[in-house]
Amino acid sequence: MSFSEKCHIARIATIEKYLDNGTGACHLAKPRITQIISDALKHFDGERYRLFAWCIMPNHVHVLFQLFPGVELESVLHSWKSFTAKKVNCLLGLEGTFWQREYYDHLVRNDDDFERVIRYIAENSAKGGLKNWPWVWIQP
Repeated sequence: MSFSEKCHIARIATIEKYLDNGTGACHLAKPRITQIISDALKHFDGERYRLFAWCIMPNHVHVLFQLFPGVELESVLHSWKSFTAKKVNCLLGLEGTFWQREYYDHLVRNDDDFERVIRYIAENSAKGGLKNWPWVWIQP
């Protein structure tokens, strides 16, 4: 692994630590807002992608899904972010950018990696100190 790759991994770990500790705006802790996001994630499940798991944390979201052929990642993310930002900004009386522009994507390469990501998503709320957090869904 190159020095650059090691620095990138360390940067991601630092960001995840701050996110999991509830740093920053935590609008997603409000149930009405979290419901909007949950509904948006489920809206095109089975049409554009297949959902496997998601966790909506107070300040970020984790989603594991498989795109259907011909569907672009950027298109799905834009759809989620644009729709939810408009609804949430209206609800909160805000204007402008709601979501950060960047995102962290990870290509799941095998069954072991798939199971690791599922566990990470399932355990993320407890890791962040949220007990009985209702905004976690794992495909049955």
